[in-house]
Amino acid sequence: MIDLHTHFLPGIDDGAQNLNEALALARAAVADGITVCAMTPHIHPLRYPNLKSALLGHLDAFRAALAEHQIPLQIHLGAEVRLSIESLEQLLEGEVPFLGEVGGYKIMLLEFPHQMIPVGSQQFVNKLLAMKIRPLIAHPERNKAVLADPERIRPFVDAGCWLQVTAGAVTGRFGAPARKVALRLIENDWVHVVASDSHNLEARPPVISEARDELAQLFGPRAAEQMVAVRPAQILGIDVP
Repeated sequence: MIDLHTHFLPGIDDGAQNLNEALALARAAVADGITVCAMTPHIHPLRYPNLKSALLGHLDAFRAALAEHQIPLQIHLGAEVRLSIESLEQLLEGEVPFLGEVGGYKIMLLEFPHQMIPVGSQQFVNKLLAMKIRPLIAHPERNKAVLADPERIRPFVDAGCWLQVTAGAVTGRFGAPARKVALRLIENDWVHVVASDSHNLEARPPVISEARDELAQLFGPRAAEQMVAVRPAQILGIDVP
């Protein structure tokens, strides 16, 4: 399996706070059957002012630590980019890492504020698409506007965005309403990827296998494999493990 949404890199956002925590998350991911992870620290200029140029050094250091501790996890750099004017400016400066490129579009993990879909979001997304950047919208099933009305996310799918649903939402870790919305989005064939959005071992662990197994029962093994392995591999530009 491939996890395209994780917060393992230590000490730079609300994920792992030190190297020991980061290594523990990596070990847990491997134990779950995850072989490849995208490191997606928050890029939220007013809260987590991470820059691609600095994140590359963090990635190299963590990759070296994984090798030293003999943890067989391949890592790639991405980011979870908060929808904001400041993030757009950072994009224009070349300081936002992309997950990969598919069909001539760079793929960027985009986060809406949890409480809402802000006014102007459609225009923001249209601007990205015009720049040949395809948003992969993170955890829409946990956004309060989408929880209230899942149709709120349809215009973004119609525009060309992809959706990433959280594995824990599929299994009920985020409550029955989020699970219901997650499954509805998948039933609508709007979901491209399922990922962990792992931050820690307790409340937000790097576990995808439980969601994969549940999705295989509900939608078939091939559909589950597409969401947790085939499409993530395509985004990263690698072979399916």
